[in-house]
Amino acid sequence: MTAPTRIPGRRLLHSPGPTSIPDEVLDAMHRQPMDLADPRVSESITACEDGLRWLCNAPADAGVFMYAANGHGAWEVAIENLLPRGAKVLVPGTGHFSDGWAAQVEMLGRRAVRTPWREGLPIDPAAVEAVLRADTAREIIAVFMVHTDTASSVTSEIDAMRRAIDAAAHPALFVVDAVATLGALPIDLQRQRIDVVVGASQKGLMLPPGLGFVVVNAPALEVSRRNDAPRAYWDWTRRIGGLPYQKFFGTVPMHLMFGLRASLGLLRQEGLENVYARHRQLAGAVQAAVEGWGEGGALGPYCRDAAARSVSVTAIAATPVGGFDPDALRTLARERFQVAVAGGLGPLAGKVFRIGHLGDLNAAMVLGALGGVEAALVSLRVPHGPGLRRAVEFLARD
Repeated sequence: MTAPTRIPGRRLLHSPGPTSIPDEVLDAMHRQPMDLADPRVSESITACEDGLRWLCNAPADAGVFMYAANGHGAWEVAIENLLPRGAKVLVPGTGHFSDGWAAQVEMLGRRAVRTPWREGLPIDPAAVEAVLRADTAREIIAVFMVHTDTASSVTSEIDAMRRAIDAAAHPALFVVDAVATLGALPIDLQRQRIDVVVGASQKGLMLPPGLGFVVVNAPALEVSRRNDAPRAYWDWTRRIGGLPYQKFFGTVPMHLMFGLRASLGLLRQEGLENVYARHRQLAGAVQAAVEGWGEGGALGPYCRDAAARSVSVTAIAATPVGGFDPDALRTLARERFQVAVAGGLGPLAGKVFRIGHLGDLNAAMVLGALGGVEAALVSLRVPHGPGLRRAVEFLARD
């Protein structure tokens, strides 16, 4: 039998980003562009700014600055606006993504202080407090926290980090990378006293990649005004103004604006408490499946702290006696069973595979993904327990 030229149906996308895009968002983006003077362009930008403030519970005077960039671009926005050249920032260790942010800090002529990464565990608040207490000269300008490290699927507590900063009585700004959690977990800029939230479009906001943004409170805006480091495109103070061209320091990526407005509308329509409850339920189903598969002895959850397991993504590790290649499993799941999951990054490359469960998803989609992964486990003769059944049982009783 010859291979088909077309695979019927849809391939299930279960990476932690990009994620599945709702039809309503695709429809909103499926239109001709407008000239920048069209009032509908400004209206869409304003709706997106207001929606991001709402999503982060930011005050009305918080700045919302959007960039034609991915999450790494949004990291650079925080670095360039808050840190003078040679300034010091604390980046608590979470693994691949905290290492990446710290490296970017250093590439741009600043200094990064790291706390140790504890494999499979969240950030240690005591280590953060100790570094800040030791900084008696108050050289550290900010704490850059990765809320969920998607490489390891470990989520650290924002409230615990805020308490550590307060316990050290340190004036450092609190900057949170919520790229993998915004729209999946509550982010509360005011209650959690976050100074800057860093986000991107392709995860819980259910958009294509290409839009990075920051939500900035008044103290952080003031710090940026005093920062004499040269910057142009990334300078958020240049984006303060009423004209679309000003807000993007050039041409507006208006289709992403149209899509973001639609996605924020979907979140409002569902209600944030329902959105967060749905993510908890679907994450619980995936985690139940992984625990079930783990009974075979060949694989298990990478995150060792059950309370720190992400609602956005689950990393599954091959055990030392697992005897299988996670990347081969991913390829088989994608090409034979039409389920696309993610691989390991950085130090976890070739050691884990990752199932994303955030954004525009429901129980049937998650069960389909788990079924495809389990079929790949069977095909590769990887010893495993009843994962799919455990997920079904979890959803049935929940």
